[in-house]
Amino acid sequence: MAKTAQGRLLLCGTNAFKPICREYNVLSRNYTVEKEKPGQAVCPYDPHHNSTAIYVDGDLYTGTVADFSGMDPIIYREPLQTEQYDSMSLNAPDFVGSMTQGDFVYFFFRETAVEYINCGKAVYSRVARVCKNDRGGPHRFRNRWTSFLKSRLNCSVTGEFPFSFNEIQSATELIDGKYGDAQAQLIYGTFTTPPNSISGSAVCAFSLQDITDTFEGNFKEQQALNANWLPVLGNKVPDPRPGQCHNDSRTLPDLTLNFIKAHSLMDESVPSFFGQPIVIRTSFHYRFTQIAVDPQVKVPGGKTYDVLFIGTDNGKVIKAVNGLSADSRHGVRTVVVEEIQVFPSHVPVRGIKIMRGAKGGKDEARLAVVSDTEVQSLKVHRCDSNKISSCSECVALQDPYCAWDKVQGRCRSLGGAGRWGEASYFFQSVATGEHAACPPPPPRAGKDAGSVGGLSSTRPEYGEGGERGAQGNDKPDGQVINIVQDKAYESSGPAVTAADALPNQYSVETLIMAVVAASVTALVIGFFAGYLCGRKCHKDEDDNLPYPDTEYEYFEQRQNMNSRIAAEPKLLPQEEVTYAEPVLVPQPPPKLHSPKGTLRKGPPHHNAETLFQFQPDAAYNGRDSYRGRDNFGTLRSHQLLQGDNNYRRGGNGGNGNGGNGDGFATTRSVKKVYL
Repeated sequence: MAKTAQGRLLLCGTNAFKPICREYNVLSRNYTVEKEKPGQAVCPYDPHHNSTAIYVDGDLYTGTVADFSGMDPIIYREPLQTEQYDSMSLNAPDFVGSMTQGDFVYFFFRETAVEYINCGKAVYSRVARVCKNDRGGPHRFRNRWTSFLKSRLNCSVTGEFPFSFNEIQSATELIDGKYGDAQAQLIYGTFTTPPNSISGSAVCAFSLQDITDTFEGNFKEQQALNANWLPVLGNKVPDPRPGQCHNDSRTLPDLTLNFIKAHSLMDESVPSFFGQPIVIRTSFHYRFTQIAVDPQVKVPGGKTYDVLFIGTDNGKVIKAVNGLSADSRHGVRTVVVEEIQVFPSHVPVRGIKIMRGAKGGKDEARLAVVSDTEVQSLKVHRCDSNKISSCSECVALQDPYCAWDKVQGRCRSLGGAGRWGEASYFFQSVATGEHAACPPPPPRAGKDAGSVGGLSSTRPEYGEGGERGAQGNDKPDGQVINIVQDKAYESSGPAVTAADALPNQYSVETLIMAVVAASVTALVIGFFAGYLCGRKCHKDEDDNLPYPDTEYEYFEQRQNMNSRIAAEPKLLPQEEVTYAEPVLVPQPPPKLHSPKGTLRKGPPHHNAETLFQFQPDAAYNGRDSYRGRDNFGTLRSHQLLQGDNNYRRGGNGGNGNGGNGDGFATTRSVKKVYL
């Protein structure tokens, strides 16, 4: 939504994945639709896609995607656009904000870093700019930006190996202020680590002058596909310099246009204005999402501070201030004044805005907090809380909106004090939280572990877990839970603290008893379970036979061979011994497929079962007439039987026992020779 003129609004929406824009004429009690047009390249197709837009001098500048799949990112001002499907220009960006200053329009986004592609995949934060009077180039560049440049935003903790917060999530408008002895224009932004990294969030500030200096520096290039990204030498940069604003960009030479198409990335990154992040928070339970800044809030004594309101993805708003920004731009002493649970813990904060009344006074300031389904209006301070009863507690808040009124003897806010700027009437110390005229505060327990030092507030209709209570309260302002301030800072850097420290739930003795009881219970249950399973799965000894469906006794005979047959006598050299080999007699099919059917039963008067049956020698005298199955139940051919008989007849003279020759008979002559 953009206000194009007095009483006229431009609204664009996804329109069920078919973007559309409408111009409205807004009257005092009504509105009418003046014009409707397609919203492609102005509004995304998917409502969850990150986009930004700003209306400047009668033109709408947008950063979004131009296709249904979201694969065609674009920075657009009709009819100009960035190069299509060109990773050098935009590489899968997520736009988070835009602003204008001077002759340029700036865009803030995060994208996959092309300069890091040889080392893996990484996402970097960027700031890009285009000229307002850019008209495109000649010929094939007539609908392309001729001034598009981009640079990296460096939000990191300094050190030998810097720890970076690479992914920007939101950015503020340009803020004018005095920081120490320097006058600067700053942009604040919230940054996070990648989702698969150590969960952390930070707030960094960047100077517009540092951004401008970066765009005036060296370009970055990759000479070969696998080469490193290095700065471009000055003698290779064409004249006029690419990226500058010209009266008529359509007259630029092709050399300049071809250069900027391949060299839109700057070599140097934009450093943090204070040299390091202002606020750092590590937590696995939430991350920073949005930020709003109330600039240059004046405190008794004349100093000014920027008050930060930071939204999180678990429904909180954190109010913080840099306690050294009024004294020096070098060094950070972050004061987390309070944390407010605005929405339930599962509802993220989508937007924050500082609102002021018609007079524009500090007393008219309100904080608008937006979620997907709700908007809340909050006071920017809680100085008048009944929990603040002494001078030391009021000063310990380190809240620029609050000071102790020594005349009335109570903590008062900025807008309710007539002589706010006079330090003789009001006691306040944002930098240290202590004042010589106030006694030190008594120690208290229960300090909020999620803050560096300050008060924690909760909306009364939400409980500690962020859920709406049974009895809601319509008051939009939370109540003070705790007001405890740390002692004066002993270090100048920001502290990285665990945001959600959980108390110990059980003692060591309780854990040991629980483990022992669980082990004993598991053993008892396992014993009874095994016993019952063994009883249920028990089988008779006769059932434990291999292959119960076989028709022969072969397997059991083999198993009992060694135990039933006596050991053979020791043979003498050249001694011939005749053994009687057991005959396996086929049995009729078993009844009911019982395993016992495979055992051969002897005569009724025998007490033991007959395992082997031997046939007499006379049974084989008439071998010629034997036609049937052999001992193993296999059929033998007639030729084999005939040859066997001939062999037995011819062998009678050899050993005198040819009539009982071996052949294929059951009773065999086995010769064993011992050398």
